[in-house]
Amino acid sequence: MATARKSSASGGSRTSGTTKRVSAKKSAAKKAPAKKSAVKRTSSGQSDGGSDQGRDQGRSAAKKSAKPSAMKVARAAAEQLTELTGRRPEVVVGVERNDDGWQVELEVVESRRIPDSTDILATYRVQVDEDGEMLGYYRAQRYVRGKGGDRG
Repeated sequence: MATARKSSASGGSRTSGTTKRVSAKKSAAKKAPAKKSAVKRTSSGQSDGGSDQGRDQGRSAAKKSAKPSAMKVARAAAEQLTELTGRRPEVVVGVERNDDGWQVELEVVESRRIPDSTDILATYRVQVDEDGEMLGYYRAQRYVRGKGGDRG
């Protein structure tokens, strides 16, 4: 027993034995088997679940003919505003569906300054049709970043 204490106190083989055990546990955890997918195959080799396939095809056809989401419309409006103004919007302030399509409000840095709190920002209102094409835009407001502004 005195020898065991002596070797551990001097940093001998006992310390390295502990290290080896820990690394063995880590390597066992890394080698966990991957889960297999739960797709059943028929004798012809096709996946089982034909009724689900029919529903999925119906959903994808419905999505193709569906109107674009607010997120897609906002992205399209931001891209088109960037092409026209040469300035990339930083934030989508608002998206609203109306009779003509969509109205998207985008915040743009018009003039960068040091410090950033003195940047000149502008809110642009972009009118987009149902397909995501821009019908028009205008600058609704201009303000200093640090001052905020009356939005509305």
